[in-house]
Amino acid sequence: MDVNEIREYLPHRYPFLLVDRVVDLVKGESIVAYKNITINEEVFNGHFPQSPVFPGVMIIEAMAQASGILGFKTMGKKPADGSIYLFAGVDKVRFKRQVVPGDCLTLKSTVLSEKRGIWKFECEASVDGELAARATIMCADRKV
Repeated sequence: MDVNEIREYLPHRYPFLLVDRVVDLVKGESIVAYKNITINEEVFNGHFPQSPVFPGVMIIEAMAQASGILGFKTMGKKPADGSIYLFAGVDKVRFKRQVVPGDCLTLKSTVLSEKRGIWKFECEASVDGELAARATIMCADRKV
């Protein structure tokens, strides 16, 4: 999926759309996507101007957005259908390395479960095969 198709499945827009491309997606199972980290990101004006580091909370959000795409595609829904995928929780978060401008952040998410519209995903973010972060993320499918 390119960014135009991604925008059909995520309601986020600049500067908060954090998935640039989807390279693999198996409905009901998994997704692999990426986010290119560039010095032009608004967040680097304050985090940190002299030593830019992509914030951990934004890495978690990027993993959640990739998971949202997987959930929407699996359900055959889009935000335009009156559905929104809300971040419902995050557990077991660990950060293993800094993410900096020039990095290509690979986002992997696997469906663990779905019950009554609450989805649970096992997520990893990595750079050049090196783990940057991992988390278990929950999202809720709700009507707008």
